[in-house]
Amino acid sequence: MLIKITQGAPYGVATGADGALWFTLTEPGAIGRLVPGEEPVVHRLDPADGGPTVIAPGPDGAMWFTEFRGNRVGRITPDSEVTSYEADSPYGIVAGPDGAMWYASMRSDRIGRIAADGRRAEFTLPVVGGMPSGIAAGDDGALWFTLNQAGTVGRITVDGETTLHPLPTEGAAPVHITAGPDGALWFAEIGAGQIGRVTPEGKITEYPLPDRACRPHAIITGPDGALWYTAWATSRLGRITTGGAIRELDLPGAEPHGLTTGPDGAIWVALESGALARVTP
Repeated sequence: MLIKITQGAPYGVATGADGALWFTLTEPGAIGRLVPGEEPVVHRLDPADGGPTVIAPGPDGAMWFTEFRGNRVGRITPDSEVTSYEADSPYGIVAGPDGAMWYASMRSDRIGRIAADGRRAEFTLPVVGGMPSGIAAGDDGALWFTLNQAGTVGRITVDGETTLHPLPTEGAAPVHITAGPDGALWFAEIGAGQIGRVTPEGKITEYPLPDRACRPHAIITGPDGALWYTAWATSRLGRITTGGAIRELDLPGAEPHGLTTGPDGAIWVALESGALARVTP
């Protein structure tokens, strides 16, 4: 099923505590909300030049999103009340185990933390120009992140202690990362056309995809116990089991980025060609 979004190009998508799908529209700078079976509602941000990208549910019942161009992290409630917080070039964002939101600052080599009351802290990473991108909460009580330009996956505790794990493949350029159903972290290597897996101890395994030029971008754990990923360059949705078995399917649109398990148990994909696609596992 395909839901056309006429107001812009969806980039990120996530399911909220209110049972709705929330998505970002990088252009024209808006946040959308969709209850399956109803018409989407779009809230234009002010200012609208921030380029909203990744969106994630917070522990407070609101949705939190990053505005990379606007140097802001935003919070939007179910009734569309928006609050913004200053942050340098944020991209990935996730709720942490400490009740705060954690984000990756792509240009400043930092991982940031925003508490529910807006207090912010940042931790400088021991690498220059690494481009922190995706971030996820691991089952080990720490945050895991990717360094796109450094070809590295990192782990940071809530106290800021950092451990880095360089990837075996040169030019892997990891982007999004997610906690897997097996206790490991899984990530998309957009530069190498691979899906990677790292254990809490730092053991890395890489799985080459059928088309190494497919540019895998986002990845989540699906309701079926497998990992699902978007292949941006080939407009495909992929599924990989924890044992490494891969299958892919064509999407009815182009440039898939974010994806999420919807409130209906299906996989929903944000397509920058102007739609949200629904796929049953």
